[in-house]
This record gives sequence, C-alpha cells and structure tokens, in this order.
Amino acid sequence: MRNYEFAVGFVTGALIIFVTLIQLNVALPLIWLLFIAGPFLVLWMVWTVLIAPIQIEETFEEQWYQDRPDMRRTE
Repeated sequence: MRNYEFAVGFVTGALIIFVTLIQLNVALPLIWLLFIAGPFLVLWMVWTVLIAPIQIEETFEEQWYQDRPDMRRTE
C-alpha cells in the first residue's frame, strides 16, 4: 500500500473512532487526546498527500469535466 493511502485511511479511521467514542460516552481523557491529536493528524495527511510521487497525465485544460463529456471546454 502506498504511504499516502495509509495516511488517508488512518486519519479517516481516527475520525470515525473519535466520533464513536463521543457517542458511547467513553473516558473523557481519551476523547480529548484524539481531539488534540486531530489537527496534527490532518496536517500529516495533507503533507503526505501533497508530496506523493504521482504523475498526472492530463492537464486541467484537457480534462475540464471527466465525468460529463457534454460539459468539457470547446474552443
């Protein structure tokens, strides 16, 4: 698995666990720990995704709307 996919999955899982713990009335220190760690996890995820070695073949001008051919730019 690629590193950026792990980061996105891990942060998404942490968010789901955080919301679940709030609904289950689990120990407040654990909820606060996840709450405080959340912004750092999001920053780590964003950084990992931005530095991922992905090559994009299409340009924005070539692929205006990929799912709707009728909305593509015609010049």
